[in-house]
Amino acid sequence: MDYSSAGQYPNNNGVSIFPGTSLTGPVIAGNVLETDGTGNLAGLGETQGTANAGTVVLSQSQAGIAQAGTPVTTNIVIPAQSQILRMTVMVTTALTGAATTLGIGSSASATAFTAANAVVTSGALGQVAVTPGTGATQIGNWDNVGSTDRQVVVTFTNTGSGVLTLTVEYAQGINLAS
Repeated sequence: MDYSSAGQYPNNNGVSIFPGTSLTGPVIAGNVLETDGTGNLAGLGETQGTANAGTVVLSQSQAGIAQAGTPVTTNIVIPAQSQILRMTVMVTTALTGAATTLGIGSSASATAFTAANAVVTSGALGQVAVTPGTGATQIGNWDNVGSTDRQVVVTFTNTGSGVLTLTVEYAQGINLAS
């Protein structure tokens, strides 16, 4: 995404009007970074005890994804070895046609994150939770997207007049392995 217009108005769709800070991450926060071996929990303001540092949750969104008969490559790119925590679809114009479903994958595999047609919008406006379902491949890809960045792709079941915003929340580069 082009952040050159951040802090300016008017700015590009999806770019904050406020200046931001760019980090290469992952961002880790907590006041006890290393465990001291005592098993004690830290008190307010203390820096000794059992480690309590955690990874900051990040998100990327893309608005205006139009219902198309071909896969739609988004500008959402999940960093390598990240864990996907949640995906949501905000339907802003109801999907139409024979089916009101879609699937979410990557540029490497159309079914990387959900099975085909697994996201059911019911032809209504509103927010829809996306899950990996019960497929081992999708579950594994949510747990760790792999050794390279993954660009998210949306595949609608059919063409229509629907429009949605996709948001992906993730913990960057924590390198989990199922």
